[in-house]
Amino acid sequence: MATKPVLTLDEAKSIAAAAEAEAALNAWRVVIAVVDDGGHLLYLQRNHDTQFGSVETAIKKAQAAVAFQRPTKVSEDAVLSGRLIHLALPGVIPAEGGVPVTRDNQIIGGLGISGVRSFQDGQIAQAGLQGL
Repeated sequence: MATKPVLTLDEAKSIAAAAEAEAALNAWRVVIAVVDDGGHLLYLQRNHDTQFGSVETAIKKAQAAVAFQRPTKVSEDAVLSGRLIHLALPGVIPAEGGVPVTRDNQIIGGLGISGVRSFQDGQIAQAGLQGL
């Protein structure tokens, strides 16, 4: 029987806590979304004063990181360099802030951040990965 590593709810909360700490350090109001390896939402948090439009964006960034098995910054960079095909791919979010969560070189989930500038979302996402 095949086995694979999974992302638990407790691990998702740890990732979110590390991301939240980075956001708080910079006084950034963001939405933090953690999905499993199928792109299903495991954990979401939003500061009470964060724009609600960032909720779906954070989820979609996390899902895109899982679906395409790479950070969403890859698509952002591609679009900025003129590779507009990324805009037509289903589920692509060409904005930094979505990263795959891995264990033993396998993707076990995704983390999505939204609420500030995309490079700041990316900084928070990288900090969040340290929580695993």
